[in-house]
Amino acid sequence: MSITTLRSLFSYKAWANAELFALLETLPASQAEQLHTCVRTLNHIYVVDRIFQAHLSGQPRPFDATNTKASPSLEQLRGDVAAADAWYVGYLAQLAEPALAESLAFTFTDGDAGRMTREEILLHIIAHGAYHRGNVGQVLKSISVAPPRDLFTKFLHVSEPARREVSSVER
Repeated sequence: MSITTLRSLFSYKAWANAELFALLETLPASQAEQLHTCVRTLNHIYVVDRIFQAHLSGQPRPFDATNTKASPSLEQLRGDVAAADAWYVGYLAQLAEPALAESLAFTFTDGDAGRMTREEILLHIIAHGAYHRGNVGQVLKSISVAPPRDLFTKFLHVSEPARREVSSVER
């Protein structure tokens, strides 16, 4: 996969997260249990993002599990997720294409050894986040709240409106 595509995917991830958090902030207090489920799921995404951020940057792993014991507030988590998303966007802005093939050794939170290329780690982060945002979407549907349209195609057309213009050649 090209570095250009990865940059676009991580910009999409940041956009999708912001859209989802904005919606979650509108849930009424009567939906506290479902909101807590959403926060736990989104916190898991955040923790995994940060663990792999550490692997990519050669830093110690910041968490010993794939979720925290205590749940952050929605506001705190939104800020933490935005910061993590910004880190990945910035990381990809300076990463050179050849670095994607570099293999990194690390230890998973269960103690097992792991080895992935930078590209595989980055693709895992994208797929993992999308999967669990879908889980949150299902929780929202269960309380008759339409989740945001978490689509790469929507992101591309929102961020680049000219893509919606059809040229005479395409007609």
